[in-house]
Amino acid sequence: MRIALAQFNPIVGDIAGNTQKILALAHQAIAAGAEVLLTPELALTGYSPEDLLLRDHFYRACSVAMDELLELDGITLVIGHPVKLGNEYFNAATVFRDGNRLGQYHKMLLPNDEVFDECRYFTPGAAPLVFEQNGVKLGVLICEDIWSVEPAAEAQDAGADALLVLNASPFHRNKIEARHEMARYRVQETGLPLAYVNLNGGQDELVFDGASFALNSQGELCTQAAAYCDELLLVDYIDGDFIAGSQAALPDTTASVYQALVSGVRDYTTKNGFPGALLGLSGGVDSALTLAIAVDALGADKVHAVMMPSRYTADISVSDSRDMIARLGVQYDEIAIWPMYESFTQALAPSFAGLALDATEENLQARIRGTLLMALSNKGGKLVLTTGNKSEMTTGYCTLYGDMAGGFAVLKDVAKTLVYQLCEWRNQQSAIIPERIITRPPSAELRPDQTDQDSLPPYDVLDAIMQRYVEGNQSAADIIAAGYAEADVLRVVRLLKINEYKRRQAPVGPRITRRAFGKDWRYPITNRFS
Repeated sequence: MRIALAQFNPIVGDIAGNTQKILALAHQAIAAGAEVLLTPELALTGYSPEDLLLRDHFYRACSVAMDELLELDGITLVIGHPVKLGNEYFNAATVFRDGNRLGQYHKMLLPNDEVFDECRYFTPGAAPLVFEQNGVKLGVLICEDIWSVEPAAEAQDAGADALLVLNASPFHRNKIEARHEMARYRVQETGLPLAYVNLNGGQDELVFDGASFALNSQGELCTQAAAYCDELLLVDYIDGDFIAGSQAALPDTTASVYQALVSGVRDYTTKNGFPGALLGLSGGVDSALTLAIAVDALGADKVHAVMMPSRYTADISVSDSRDMIARLGVQYDEIAIWPMYESFTQALAPSFAGLALDATEENLQARIRGTLLMALSNKGGKLVLTTGNKSEMTTGYCTLYGDMAGGFAVLKDVAKTLVYQLCEWRNQQSAIIPERIITRPPSAELRPDQTDQDSLPPYDVLDAIMQRYVEGNQSAADIIAAGYAEADVLRVVRLLKINEYKRRQAPVGPRITRRAFGKDWRYPITNRFS
């Protein structure tokens, strides 16, 4: 028996379009000799529809699409979709063959942590589903079900010879390895081979990396799809087991993060109908990496970079930006902001009389730049990409309505130290980022001789504290006990706390860690807990 795993990129809410993609994949699978087509979790609607799942007419549209799929002959379909039964709602997988419904499985384990909120929408299922194809009994599971022992064991008890798992498993660093490990546990416990299909593509802040696979009954990887692309992966079952098939090479951790960022930018831009992307180029490492990702995601012809120098902008910042533009060939403009800055300061002079210069004047420069970028976006329709990184978002080293102004925050979940690693990795593929951008000390260039470390701990220290506190959920006391300087830890934690209001107003950006400043970070702005 041949099973086809439909790793594809749906669009949330485009039920008709997703249905046509599934039908096209089904015809492709039939032509390849497959008897079963396995789609990802909620393939019909995309993942996650969020509060669309609270609307009854959303379920009615799903029902119409399922009736269309029911008309397909020549292959058994296992379709991921939401369903309403009476007053209950389920994350379901329905099995069709030749106009007949063979059964429907309801996801048993509903994740309600990290980016998941399925208890808000669904009722947990209570029974296994095993269906027969060519004399082989196939047990159906959905995503979270394989992260615990019981659902797979129940499928085994119901007579399954193999497990089929529908997934919408979003990417974070080392997630592919974690999936393989968890699937291997289920195979070792049950002795059943397992086929795992995952979504591909970006959905707001989530990125699905695909990387579908199959394990044989010994827990060995026998078939592997590529990451970050659509693929119909064929898995053959012969003499009671999955046999060796095609095995795509998977990217290493740094390459996978870079590809996730590219995928996130590409799909957010194209799925939302933007004709391209626009960003401010500063001559610094963050905007350089953002530009590289944008070009790799969309093509140079769809990217517009704007340098907006002030009197504090170093000549090498301008020349390095021009160098990178020449290497990439994107549209480029330079707009000097100092005349505008002087107009603002003159208008504010009576109100500021007797007050010393401070961050107000620095922020004013950033806000002029944000205004210019948004004006260009309004006029041409391109999406403004912000360039701030996770280290800056943690400490508030960013300007609300200034460098935070835009529609998609590409590096929102990327620590500064990782920014440098990604730049080095990208230059190993082709040298598009001038080396001086990577090696010179980082600076916002909003006052004379400014560097980031005037206001922040060294980034290797800051990022280590951030990783422990934000992603590892350790307390300040735990981090200090691990050997970090008390002053640095308390400073970072204080800055994190007082800048929650900024993060709440920041654009979404692709999640690449287990704890991003998005769906999985929900802290009160008004908060006196210490």
